[in-house]
Amino acid sequence: MNKKKIINDPVYGFINIPSEIIFDLISHPYFQRLRYIKQLGMTHLVYPGALHTRFHHALGAMHLMSLAIEVLRSKGHEVTPEEEEAATIAILLHDIGHGPFSHALEHTLVNGIRHEDISMKMMEMLNTEFDGRLTLAIRIFKGDYPKHFLPQLVSSQLDLDRMDYLNRDSFFTGVSEGVISFDRIIKMFNVLDKELVIEEKGIYSIEKFLIARRLMYWQVYLHKTVVAGEMVLVKILERAKYLATHGEELFATPALQHFLKNEVTETEFFEGGAHLAHFSKLDDQDIFASVKVWVEHPDRILAQLCGMLTQRNLYKVEISNEAPDEDRVRELRERIAEVLNLDETEVCYFVFTDVIRNRAYNAGSGNINILLKNNTIVDIAKASDLSNLESLDKTVKKHILCYPRII
Repeated sequence: MNKKKIINDPVYGFINIPSEIIFDLISHPYFQRLRYIKQLGMTHLVYPGALHTRFHHALGAMHLMSLAIEVLRSKGHEVTPEEEEAATIAILLHDIGHGPFSHALEHTLVNGIRHEDISMKMMEMLNTEFDGRLTLAIRIFKGDYPKHFLPQLVSSQLDLDRMDYLNRDSFFTGVSEGVISFDRIIKMFNVLDKELVIEEKGIYSIEKFLIARRLMYWQVYLHKTVVAGEMVLVKILERAKYLATHGEELFATPALQHFLKNEVTETEFFEGGAHLAHFSKLDDQDIFASVKVWVEHPDRILAQLCGMLTQRNLYKVEISNEAPDEDRVRELRERIAEVLNLDETEVCYFVFTDVIRNRAYNAGSGNINILLKNNTIVDIAKASDLSNLESLDKTVKKHILCYPRII
């Protein structure tokens, strides 16, 4: 069977599957599951085109890795065929542990378990299945490799994961502020002392990349209607889990049922294979099929929350720099409790506060270093003449207040 396939990608055009093992990994059920997990969760409620999947994104990041290695080789840096294949596998599988509607899931069903750790576990399982051929890829994924530039291409402030998702998400949402010069940035890649650096000529492309990332967070990823949709889903799963653990029979696929009925700690999740086996079958369809059925559930809180999501009648979300006034929150709770006939323990599903954070650049963690013409390096925040670039290094924290639109 010919495994050297060509895929027509809407963002980059024709991209190659470079080797047989990569074809086999793409064909594996763990990876095929990503076809059924949207890259942007609830964002399609605001931008109808945002229906692309994590499968798309992983293939796009894989393609960018091949471009990056080609550029570095052309500048005289040695990357062996084994290292190229390992780095390509590491970027291909970097998101394999993502769950459906990942952030809603991480807050409820697999509480506190990071998708990066699940990705690592899945890669280790695949390594066993593929007779140890992923060992080098796992080292690169963990950052445990002497040629630091290879792990940096997989995970850093300027990794190929970010480069693809900014490019792809702006393409499918139609938000042009997120468009970055990915090809120019990759052409400016270089290596100094085994670290990834950017040639001085690429400084303006990097400035645009960082600003695009900030704008995409506020305009797309943390858009208040997207936040409203995610919060409704979080509350639906919280209520469903509460009911399931209190003996209520709920419709759900076996994979979802497992996480509704069991409180799975981080230690338990990674011991044995039972939890991972269920997780590897979980995708968007499990969640949304259940939500559609729960609209008719006798528990009126669950039914109302599911109705809000299916009819796109989401929470009203107020975003502010300061924490909402406690008296106002209390007053809202009292009014909603009266209108919906809820007690104190039930009204928290409908009126609540939370925080959202955005940090476009973290200068203390894997800095983006600019290679000057005199062969010295300087951090992008210092090298740039844009005064607002250093401000991107600060975490912006905003408070949100959510409540139904019925008042």
